[in-house]
Amino acid sequence: MTPDEYTELTAVEIRDLVSSRQVSALEVIEAAFAILEEAEPHIHAFATLDKEGAIRAARQLDADLAQGRSAGPLAGVPVAIKDLVLTKGLRTTFGSRLYKDFIPEHDDIVVERLKAAGAIVIGKTNASEFGYSAHGCNLLFEPTCNPWDLTKTPGGSSAGSAAAVAAKVCPLSIGSDGGGSIRIPSALTGNVGIKASMGRVPLWPGCRDERLPGASGWESLEHVGPIARNVADAALMLSVIAGADGRDRLSNNSSDVDWLAAASSEIPRGLRVAYWSDWNDQPTDPRIKAKVTEAVGKLSDAFGFEVVEGSPPALEIVKAFQTLMALETDITGIRRLVEESQEPVGEALHELLARKLPFEAATDAITTRKAFVNAMAVVMGSFDLILTPTVALLPIAADGTGKSQIAGKDVSYDDYARFTFPLNLTGQPAASIQCGIVDGFPVGLQIVGRHLDDTTVLRAAASFERVLPPQSAPLKWRKVTAM
Repeated sequence: MTPDEYTELTAVEIRDLVSSRQVSALEVIEAAFAILEEAEPHIHAFATLDKEGAIRAARQLDADLAQGRSAGPLAGVPVAIKDLVLTKGLRTTFGSRLYKDFIPEHDDIVVERLKAAGAIVIGKTNASEFGYSAHGCNLLFEPTCNPWDLTKTPGGSSAGSAAAVAAKVCPLSIGSDGGGSIRIPSALTGNVGIKASMGRVPLWPGCRDERLPGASGWESLEHVGPIARNVADAALMLSVIAGADGRDRLSNNSSDVDWLAAASSEIPRGLRVAYWSDWNDQPTDPRIKAKVTEAVGKLSDAFGFEVVEGSPPALEIVKAFQTLMALETDITGIRRLVEESQEPVGEALHELLARKLPFEAATDAITTRKAFVNAMAVVMGSFDLILTPTVALLPIAADGTGKSQIAGKDVSYDDYARFTFPLNLTGQPAASIQCGIVDGFPVGLQIVGRHLDDTTVLRAAASFERVLPPQSAPLKWRKVTAM
């Protein structure tokens, strides 16, 4: 298998080729690392590579197949794991100098399941420190760059995971999403990103291990899920990683969802769909709004939707979300680590550690969340889906400097999350797919369903993808060889 052949394959196709022994897992991994070594000097997607471990796993998989052992549903598929997700024996820094040499004793549940399914981990991908901020900048590694334009950010905090998939280093990656960190970078890099309903994909030790200050936060907000180049591959990963686990008390059963069937079936005609082009008084870049509105019109024509344009519940939820993030962060533990290590932390974490919140701020945030969840439940009583832009603005500088403006208002990385973080408060399923190109950058369409109605969201994403076929990043650094 040549590197060029590898970049054209989906995860499903790689699995089929390897499991039928038409291509060896080792050939796939060698091709993946050839693409990685070409792309990485440009995109800086990875924090830690594991070429030796990947080759060892590929050889073992090939030996098992030669002995007639059954292949898993992800046999031989290269995957990248966000550096906020624990990997046994492989450095996991959480994007922080506080953990610059940390080697976990356990795999996170999703990593366990991926390995058991035959997937091969090629490395850990860069992220902002502990997931704070929607970019790929931290004090440990070079900023991650967007394969569509290397001067721009891919968004975050799953920056490296999205960049690696868009650069065709791997067909699948794991991202985490506490306020949009799967969906935002997926939108800004032209990928598919899916945040399943809260609890569908279990987390442990991530967000649960009290011995890891900083890494153990956001318990009621955090999700883990796939970033892929198409919906079918994302569904394949979800079919492996979803399902209850006793180590995560918030996880729930997924037996009511057939992820693969949903991704191969058509959305019913005549659904009632809400379309929100702005988040109340927070404006969206007019170019993005026009592109998403055009896409919604195409989908309405294709599927006979009744589209009702409107606005979200008019509740002030930003402060509540920020307070809940602080409330679920082990601030005392992080302060202790800073004092003991004398290591610096980034601006976002420094500001968090400096915050002083009265008891009432916490209870107000919890009450506001309840009000918003209840208001969204009322909305979902009238609609099958909500459609929005995934991100309100185009990518800004990769290095974290500079700002943009929409309608005369300054916007920054925090504004990337205005359409995404509300769904972390509610726990509803949400997916981002590409719906067009604006000024050379992909635009994301967010698809939101009722809590636990992951089937409808996945069916919609797959159906919409057929009407709105995605484009790939130009990858100007690629040295394509003659076939």
